[in-house]
Amino acid sequence: MEREVAPKLAFGALKDPTTPRVRFAPSPTGSLHVGGARTALYNLLFARHTGGTFLLRIEDTDVERSREELTAQILSAMEWLGLEFDEGPFYQSRRYDLYRAAAERLLAEGKAYRAFETPVELETERKKAEAAGRAYRYSGAARAIPPEESDRRARAGERHVVRLRMPSETIVVEDLIRGRVEFPAEALDDFVLVRSDGHPLYHFSVCVDDTEMRITHVIRGDDHLANTPKHVALFRALGAPIPRFAHLGMILGTDRKKLSKRHGAAAVEEWRDAGILPEALFNFLALLGWAPGGDREILTRAEMEREFSLEKVGASPSVFDPEKLLWMNAQYVAKMPADELLARSTPHAAKGLPPREVALAAIELHRPRVRTTIEMGRALSSYAEDPADYDPDGWKKHVRPETPRQLETLARSLEALPDWTAASTEEALRKTAEGEGVSAGKLIHPTRLALTGTTVGAPLFDVVALLGKETALRRLRRFVEAAKAQTPA
Repeated sequence: MEREVAPKLAFGALKDPTTPRVRFAPSPTGSLHVGGARTALYNLLFARHTGGTFLLRIEDTDVERSREELTAQILSAMEWLGLEFDEGPFYQSRRYDLYRAAAERLLAEGKAYRAFETPVELETERKKAEAAGRAYRYSGAARAIPPEESDRRARAGERHVVRLRMPSETIVVEDLIRGRVEFPAEALDDFVLVRSDGHPLYHFSVCVDDTEMRITHVIRGDDHLANTPKHVALFRALGAPIPRFAHLGMILGTDRKKLSKRHGAAAVEEWRDAGILPEALFNFLALLGWAPGGDREILTRAEMEREFSLEKVGASPSVFDPEKLLWMNAQYVAKMPADELLARSTPHAAKGLPPREVALAAIELHRPRVRTTIEMGRALSSYAEDPADYDPDGWKKHVRPETPRQLETLARSLEALPDWTAASTEEALRKTAEGEGVSAGKLIHPTRLALTGTTVGAPLFDVVALLGKETALRRLRRFVEAAKAQTPA
């Protein structure tokens, strides 16, 4: 890079320079992980609680791993979850001029310097450190190169990186969640800001952007805690205010290990596709580290925005329990208006939907027993299409040689009913069972299997009434024929 003084960084006039500004900055190298979603969610809640601004920045400078389709997935997942940002998205890949100008200014001010060591030379240094049993730190040898010589070698095309001139002092961070954290000088070295190919590294682009965007609070996962002293030094070098830091505890699986795919769904879109409602996942993620007080677990978005504070966020890891999420989702399913739940479940009704009035009645019948919109979609489809097959375990347990004859008798009794209600159909079944000299259960279980293809579900006679006479009798007789075909004479 040529040595010339660049203009000061500026993001333009702010509507209110006194309010907090926070950001979520995912890298498009994978789907939106639930850990990243929680980070975005806490930034959003903090901004809404304080009347601040929430920005979205896409950190896509890793040209080998960043992909546009993953950016689209992240944006889609955020929109679905309700993570609305106020400014952005800003793409780092479109801001190289800003990073180049910042690097040139740091070089001109002597706060950074060029280092010309080759990869082989650095690897030799690293091996010497390992052989001596000490952690590797860059020696800082290139600090001694005079500026004129550095300029000449750069103009001649000699490959080099740009390193920050780190201060020789302990860097102290007053973390809003973890309290005072100290980083001794001997643990820090002059790290690379710009690679030899001219691309800025993560630490540099992040701090330049946070400076230019006037970020006041950096709320992120504790895997970034070790990066913080580098960022503090960079903010000082850039002449920028240092944001307040808040590092969130990790999210673990139920085995207390870092959450990953081995624990099941780890991406937001996987839970969306599993029939989880966005309101439920939002609520669930909010409580992975934040305690609103009391024993409350179901909170509205307005309540979360009103009550959220970093003071109530713990530093300890949180456990992502899928069963707890399913329980919470069931609470939202139970309370959601029927017409809205119908709309949410329709995409999962693979075999179609019954008439709207039947579908709405089916929602009220099944909502106490389903946990996801997938389960509700399947329940709705069961009223639209006859069972294609029957649960094999249920068949083995409940279909006996006499079952076809008994169900034929039941079908005749049901067909003769003048009124088709849950009460009348139940009475007909119990009378048929009495006439056959068997318990009602001996008919209830195969009847449910005949009508729904399963042996569990909503109260049978409510289902019978909702299916209607024609459909119920057709399914019953179809089952009888299937049972005759498989039952020895």
